[in-house]
Amino acid sequence: MARLAVVGLLVAAVATELSKPEEERTWQGKVWGVVPYDFRPPTWERIRLAYWNPDSDRLFSDRVFGVGWAVNLYQAKRLLASAFDRLLGVPPPIPIRRASREPGRKDRD
Repeated sequence: MARLAVVGLLVAAVATELSKPEEERTWQGKVWGVVPYDFRPPTWERIRLAYWNPDSDRLFSDRVFGVGWAVNLYQAKRLLASAFDRLLGVPPPIPIRRASREPGRKDRD
């Protein structure tokens, strides 16, 4: 069922581009104004922005090539760390006492 939906979106994206005059085809956009598609050759910059973008608050970004969304792994890491801290609680800081010796004071041994 999911494969059929993906194939349907792929066909719809290609049909959208082919229905435009040749000079207006960008090979990127959204199917029915919702699902992003991009058939341009990927660049390293677009790959980085889609899959590791600390400047974006979005968990899902437009896919670099194809139809659908990519997961911003930076935001996924941040959200999972936050959820982990909330579930298990952040351990309290361990107090560390520093032994201070006053001049002229002798140890009691």
